[in-house]
Amino acid sequence: MTGMLASVNSIEEAILVLNENVDIIDLKQPALGALGALETSLVKEIIAKIKGRCPVSATIGDLPMLPDVIYSAVTAMAETGVDFIKIGFFPGGDWQATLNKLATLQNQNDVATNLIAVLFADTQPVFSVIVELKKAGFKGVMLDTMNKKNGSLTQVMAKTQLAEFVRLAKAHQLLCGLAGSLQFEDIEELLPYTPDYLGFRGALCMNHKRTAHLNQQAIFKIKHALMR
Repeated sequence: MTGMLASVNSIEEAILVLNENVDIIDLKQPALGALGALETSLVKEIIAKIKGRCPVSATIGDLPMLPDVIYSAVTAMAETGVDFIKIGFFPGGDWQATLNKLATLQNQNDVATNLIAVLFADTQPVFSVIVELKKAGFKGVMLDTMNKKNGSLTQVMAKTQLAEFVRLAKAHQLLCGLAGSLQFEDIEELLPYTPDYLGFRGALCMNHKRTAHLNQQAIFKIKHALMR
């Protein structure tokens, strides 16, 4: 069954989605960009409050794809005890060198990392990178959108590409997630692709505004749509 990832930016929001039995609590600050990061101190507080009752992921921020920059952000976030670390693969920079640097984490027993790559559908990513992600030791890969004004994932990427993304991710034994300004109406279209997770933020907020407060009724509605 496809699970629900809910993005939150505070302890209060984390507790709210926890009580609605979401499958992954995702920590990020929407006001700071597509994958804006929370302070590691706040991440630690939220993890302490959750007490292992739900897997927690966290973003490292909208950072350039430079090996040392990404590596430092990942190792700092890993120290919080978060279950998954999401890394945005933004255009430019040096993707391969960054992957090579991150691959060295596999040999460091003192750094527990489950890395999730986030590709941005509205930048027309090349899916062949999925092979390289597997080689570098990544746990999963997600599709998201970088410019939230362009519409939802289903509006910026063709159905055939979405299906191919999920197929490739699963073929390489990677967790697979779909996100990007998803709305309730997108669920019916995306479920047949059988991703492991669908990710939501804006659709869970008051007036569908991703920087607004969460709406408990919206969380309940989406969670139960996925359960059906």
